[in-house]
Amino acid sequence: MATFRTASTLLAADGTRTPGTAALFSEPARKGGTPPWAGDFRPANSAGNGPKSPVGKTFTLELPDGGTGKVVVQGLKSGKGGVVLALMGEDAPPF
Repeated sequence: MATFRTASTLLAADGTRTPGTAALFSEPARKGGTPPWAGDFRPANSAGNGPKSPVGKTFTLELPDGGTGKVVVQGLKSGKGGVVLALMGEDAPPF
């Protein structure tokens, strides 16, 4: 399982950008298919709690090297460390 952690940006369909940090992982592809990938996104302090009502919505995850990937927000966790969005990747992983 590959892991990847970097600063990133969530881009909503309406053009709203949410900066933060993504921690992503991928698993081996099955029979030559696209490798599944997922991870967490923690909005930066300047972004507040991130996008409003994000669960079930599709976003574009932008990485600093120019890589992008489509993600669906699977869940939202709030705690002492702030808000964390659980992401499920679509298509090929961008890392």
